[in-house]
Amino acid sequence: MHRLEAIFSPKSIVVVGASNTPGKVGHDIFENILKGGYQGILYPVNPNSKSILCVKAYPTILDISDDIDLAIIILPPKLALKAVEDSIKKGIKGIVIVSAGFREVGGIGADIEDRIVSICHEADVPLIGPNCLGVINPHPSVNMNASFSARMPISGHISFISQSGALCTAVLDFAADRNFGFSKFISIGNKADVDELDLLEYLHEDKSTEVIIIYLEALRRGYEFIEKVKKITSGERPTPILVIKSGRTVAGAQAAASHTGSLAGSEAVYDAIFKQSGIIRVDSINDLFDYATAFRIKKIPDGNRVAIVTNAGGPGIVATDMTISSGLKLAKFQEETIEALASHLPSTANLHNPVDVIGDASHDRYEKAIDAVIKDEGVDGAIVILTPQSMTNAIGTAEAIVKISKHSQKPILCCFMGIIDVSAGVKYLQENDIPVYRFPESAAKSFGALYSYSKWLNRQHLAEFQLEHNVEGASKIIKEAISNGHTYLCEFKGSELLKCYGFNVLPMGLAKTEQEAEEISDKIGYPVVMKIVSPQVIHKSDAGGVIVGLNNKEEVKNAFNSIIQNVFNAVPDAKIEGILVEKFAPKGVEVILGMNRYPVFGPVLMFGLGGIFVEIFKDVNFKLAPITRNGARNLIRGIKGYAILDGYRGKPKADTLVLEKMLLSLSALSINHPEIKEMDINPLLVHKQGEGATVADCRIILSSDEKQWL
Repeated sequence: MHRLEAIFSPKSIVVVGASNTPGKVGHDIFENILKGGYQGILYPVNPNSKSILCVKAYPTILDISDDIDLAIIILPPKLALKAVEDSIKKGIKGIVIVSAGFREVGGIGADIEDRIVSICHEADVPLIGPNCLGVINPHPSVNMNASFSARMPISGHISFISQSGALCTAVLDFAADRNFGFSKFISIGNKADVDELDLLEYLHEDKSTEVIIIYLEALRRGYEFIEKVKKITSGERPTPILVIKSGRTVAGAQAAASHTGSLAGSEAVYDAIFKQSGIIRVDSINDLFDYATAFRIKKIPDGNRVAIVTNAGGPGIVATDMTISSGLKLAKFQEETIEALASHLPSTANLHNPVDVIGDASHDRYEKAIDAVIKDEGVDGAIVILTPQSMTNAIGTAEAIVKISKHSQKPILCCFMGIIDVSAGVKYLQENDIPVYRFPESAAKSFGALYSYSKWLNRQHLAEFQLEHNVEGASKIIKEAISNGHTYLCEFKGSELLKCYGFNVLPMGLAKTEQEAEEISDKIGYPVVMKIVSPQVIHKSDAGGVIVGLNNKEEVKNAFNSIIQNVFNAVPDAKIEGILVEKFAPKGVEVILGMNRYPVFGPVLMFGLGGIFVEIFKDVNFKLAPITRNGARNLIRGIKGYAILDGYRGKPKADTLVLEKMLLSLSALSINHPEIKEMDINPLLVHKQGEGATVADCRIILSSDEKQWL
């Protein structure tokens, strides 16, 4: 039995801090469990009362002679610590601390929370909370509302996890209005011990949970979260996970020396985590419930070709627009489908997608139209729209939809517009697990979510490249720089580092005099580029520290002096180590490869269009390292500008195969050398197919703080 079963399906519960005073949390939770029809045995603990709501009370947990599975603790921190110690002595198998005043207030509260967690870990007793609403299991065999929300939801197959207790009460009210049932309902509060990952793994094993929805504020685990959740969303028994994450519009980017550091704000990192683990991110509570309703039918479309059947033109057009914007497309019917539609529909009906069965359509006409389109091999699913006309039979149409759906593996989503006139039909659809919405936009967006999950489940798995890297040589370069007190690795040393990981870098040399610059230029061949090398000048172009297209010695000599003067004018205190003379790069599509290291999540990789385009368009994509070849390909194809790499308007296709290898090498570099804090390879010039890619510039920031490497 899973260790969390003691919390969600306990045979006995003790409420420590139970109260006879209405309005107190200890009273309301005890009353909710007692009057909610809990199927186990309930014990109140209160040293100052003989009974709580007519149930015999005990001074302490240790005074109860019977075995107990779950302790609900509603006490201030110091008393809660004593109650936890008593719970462990008693042999209690799970603990939920509802009360606040712990880590969220800091100081002594945080210290006590740490002590409680240590005690629970030592005894291997799971703890939920503190500072939470509680837990609910509405299944008839348990019927437990161990929370201070008076509303007990109906039993269903969707589990909800929330970091916000206040949101939980609103969600329960919202769910009641939509007749929405839950399998498990959990408020995790401070998640001092049990967190969302522990719960996801438990709920994945829970046979009564078919869809998981989460309200999330922050994660405490990065790549481990991705690896474990990936198995949940795409394993032998995949469980869809929908997340609404707070703070999406908050500017989370930190001040950084690299483009990657400035663009990789916290929300970009969370988007990457969700995409890599197969989680679908939603924008609103309403979408959270809409999508969960669609996933409940357990019918995932094979593709994105949708048929729309409607009795009104306007809603059909709205559905069409939203269908396209949700990543779907209108299915093109086969000739026999159009013939079938023509044989059943009036001459005024539209036989092409969207199918308009006309306002006077009976349920029979709807049934024939839906049946015809759902059988079309070019249709992956359908959206049925009904507007209440005087002759509309909502219940009859609903019955027809249910009948067809039972014999098809393709999802059928419905929009019965209105409230009163269509209520009987809506109720019948809900009772038969057919997703039904009030507006066509909701149906189309929900179908789009189903298709997104379909793409995740059906993704191809590419064979991995066998890449060899000179890890020892790279480590030597990094350690030498740090030992010399350098936190910025100049392009010359940076290029040497990248060569260790298979990057193609340009011939170059470091010149400290005009004569050396001329000699290096002659050796590597014209034209050349010259760049300042200074720890104080990271953004070289901004300081006038770059001059390109130099074709002879005279130009090199003049450029050397110009760069020195420009840099002194822009950064008077700059320590100039020399001028980098570099072979002029061959033409190619400019892209940027980058990495920024986060304390919790580790290295986050970035890919996008490079050069000035990264600053102007910010068309970039992120993933946590390490990545697979699949991840590298998704990084490349996930930007809007991918068409430029794929041979836009007859241009030759870029060498994206080499680009995949470069991203995998960057991933390995980030994992193997935690001293690298930030890095940009910008631009990386990607040549046409089969001709590779060349590093034109790089910027690498190191950290000497060993704590940051962990």
